[in-house]
Amino acid sequence: MNKTIAHPAKMDETDRRIIDALQRDGRLSNVELANRVGLSPTPCLRRVRRLEETGAITGYRAELGRAAVGLTLTVFVEITVTRHTRGNADEVEAALANVPGLVACHMVSGNADFLAEMAVADLPAYERVLTNHILTIPAVDNVRSNFALRPVRAAQPLQVAAHHID
Repeated sequence: MNKTIAHPAKMDETDRRIIDALQRDGRLSNVELANRVGLSPTPCLRRVRRLEETGAITGYRAELGRAAVGLTLTVFVEITVTRHTRGNADEVEAALANVPGLVACHMVSGNADFLAEMAVADLPAYERVLTNHILTIPAVDNVRSNFALRPVRAAQPLQVAAHHID
């Protein structure tokens, strides 16, 4: 269900309420979702399917408590490539896709070229990932690690902007 969309999906207020409800509880049954947004089940399901098909909804998953599953260290890794070429960027992107513990990665502007979020068990686990995976990527020039002390805000529902609503 992961699609790249050039233009935002056309949504009305009911679509926004569906998205909001599913972001807060992706396990809602269609009947419960329909009740919450003021629709009967069949039109509600049609809207959910349309939101999935247009890429507005890209998936459903369980959120894990990192500490409860043994991932007690979060690291934000700034990665710089050797030369700014499409080939180097593609090489780094492909290699990072296989790095264990990678939660998210973005190509960014600024001092770094990529910003990666890692969730690992502890400092020795991060050191292994760094030395055995990230630093072995030929196009990587520099790596800077920032260790999270605690989350301030995480995993909040996205707010669908008013300009995306018809």
